Amino acid sequence: MDEETTFSEFFRDRTILVTGAAGTIGRELARQLIGLEPGEIRLFDNNESELFFLNDEYRETGRVRCYLGDIRDAQKLLNLTKGVDLVFHTAAFKHVILSEYNPFDAVQTNINGVKNIVQAAMANNVSRVIFTSSDKAVNPTNVMGTSKLMGERIITAANIVNNNGPQVFSSVRFGNVLGSRGSVVPIFANQILRGEPVTITDVRMTRFVMTVREAARLVIEGAVLSCGGEVFVTKMPVMRIVDLARAMIEMLAPVAGMEPDAVAVKIIGAKPGEKLYEELMSQEEVARVKELPSMFAVLPALRGFYHRIDYRYPDMLPRQENPRPYVSSLQESMGIDEIKGYMEVNAILDEFRPARRPGRIFDGPRAKPKTLCATAV
Repeated sequence: MDEETTFSEFFRDRTILVTGAAGTIGRELARQLIGLEPGEIRLFDNNESELFFLNDEYRETGRVRCYLGDIRDAQKLLNLTKGVDLVFHTAAFKHVILSEYNPFDAVQTNINGVKNIVQAAMANNVSRVIFTSSDKAVNPTNVMGTSKLMGERIITAANIVNNNGPQVFSSVRFGNVLGSRGSVVPIFANQILRGEPVTITDVRMTRFVMTVREAARLVIEGAVLSCGGEVFVTKMPVMRIVDLARAMIEMLAPVAGMEPDAVAVKIIGAKPGEKLYEELMSQEEVARVKELPSMFAVLPALRGFYHRIDYRYPDMLPRQENPRPYVSSLQESMGIDEIKGYMEVNAILDEFRPARRPGRIFDGPRAKPKTLCATAV
């Protein structure tokens, strides 16, 4: 049985709720899920205009229902999760600076919103809830990262406090999604096309990167693999931001009728609270991790409080001796030519080069999506 058949069997005829459905990851999740033949997909967001367009896009499928509302509304979520088998929770405030200036709103959405999801899922006996988290939840230095860390902790602890038996609450944590609205790619692209200097905060800055399609696919894979309480940390390549800028200059300067050497790179200094590197898994977490081909599974720290869960996954790799934290500065970075190839293969810049035909989309590495967790209540 191939992997796509296994995925289809897992999701076929199920009712799925996607929060934050008008966002970059939510949209891609909906697109991929519709091909797995679910019974119904409920798309939930507070962006009325984008939700309208989603409703129009999927009208003919007969499987998609769009609901307007906010995850701060506990009663709305209670009603919306009735009859739902699986929740993908992607709705969140994601911008560091805006959350820093609006900390109470970040708490309302990123913490209380997660609480509302968990309580609604428990009340309606939803079998699985998958929370999408961020690298900024690791050793957080700001309000947004701290709120996402608290979201992870609430999701993990939900496996302790629920009384409905083998419900599963897990998280997937990933880094920068190239091509998303929050990534640096559109900022650099617009600077290059306008002939302006490309602004870099620090030449030492490194980041984990993945495409939108890879991110959504790995969230779906995490839902299939999850046992309860773990945080899946996706594996991904590393780029130096200055090398990303130089690769994009070489690729986009000709579109603007310029030679690449005519586009300058300007160093503007790191922003307050900005890290030179990205952390996806801390030193403390590596002591309780299981490694899979495409991700790591960080098991709960307080295992003694949980149901007896046998965390077994397909194709687990041997445990490393003296494993290192998963930090971008400790990983080998892609070269400029490698970055250009990665962006070409994944068609990341095609919207900025309208004459180009779309490139092939790379789905990323995958583990075999079998559910092997043995849970005894």
